[in-house]
Amino acid sequence: MLAGLVLPPAVAAASASPVVSPDGAALYARALVLDANALASVGALLHDDEQALHLRQIRESGISAIKTTLGGAAGSFEETVADIARAQQLVESHPGLFLKVVTPDDLARAKREGKVALIFSFEAASMLEDRLERIDLFRGLGVRVMQLTYNHATPFGGGCLDDASIGLSPLGREAIARMNALGVALDLSHSNARTTGEGIAASRTPPLITHAGCSAVFDHPRNKRDAELRAMADKGGVVGIYMLPFLTEDGRQPLLADYIAHLEHALRVCGEDHVGIGTDALFFPVGAEDIREMDRQMRERQLAGTGAPGENRTPYLPDANTPRRLALVTDALLRRGHAPRVVEKVLGANFARAFGDIWGSG
Repeated sequence: MLAGLVLPPAVAAASASPVVSPDGAALYARALVLDANALASVGALLHDDEQALHLRQIRESGISAIKTTLGGAAGSFEETVADIARAQQLVESHPGLFLKVVTPDDLARAKREGKVALIFSFEAASMLEDRLERIDLFRGLGVRVMQLTYNHATPFGGGCLDDASIGLSPLGREAIARMNALGVALDLSHSNARTTGEGIAASRTPPLITHAGCSAVFDHPRNKRDAELRAMADKGGVVGIYMLPFLTEDGRQPLLADYIAHLEHALRVCGEDHVGIGTDALFFPVGAEDIREMDRQMRERQLAGTGAPGENRTPYLPDANTPRRLALVTDALLRRGHAPRVVEKVLGANFARAFGDIWGSG
């Protein structure tokens, strides 16, 4: 069905220039806007047939910082090093647009200079294998956020699609201690409930869930339970809400209202200092060709066993189909009565604070 889907006019219109209130536009312009999961393998832009267009859309998005996943869902050591090298080359090729994050101050610097800060990160642990010294090595290459698992178990712990009995391994505890000591952020987005809870308890620095949804709003293996969210917040961490199909049941595409429902639930559970944004969705406006390509990739992921249940819809919100989608989130939160202070925290200040606490410890 996805392969033959043609976007309706309303979706095409949404991808152009979103209509935002004056108050929303002003707040969005002054805020440090941080997407804690977007533009995976960002160095691929170097070989993008539409590079000029896409670089312009990134510049005009209003985003100040992006955490980019490098090494993919199962990258080898060599593949991951190559991905990091491409991302580094992108930064060096476009110094007027990108800034590689090395210290917490780089986030504020990017906002001040009108650049986009790139936070190098891992979603998988395949590139580490079971060698703790690689945490040091990749930290030296600029990787500032790491996970213990993708969707399935690793030597460090259980993935979100694994049996609930699989928890944090002794090696996983050593890995967390090493990340804490080096100032590398621990991300538990893809861990199962037991590994998430044990990882939060083991971490001495704020644990992060950079991209997830709320199980209380829609129960899914990739969404987090209230107990995990509260424990994370109690340790000073931040959860980023994603724009993936896992926000809703199968059979329909999630919309901005569904996204706001998860965001507001997280605010109620965690408090205003512990919620942010990690879209994990397609960054550039989505068209029929993109949907066909995503349909192909989702089929491949299911065959490979890496895809999650419900991974059968394109990862985007049709009524926020624009690189400036977070301006629409800003407006929606203001219209629903959230104070400008809270909206600025959600847009990026909370993650910036947590990254500062973590990276400053290394």
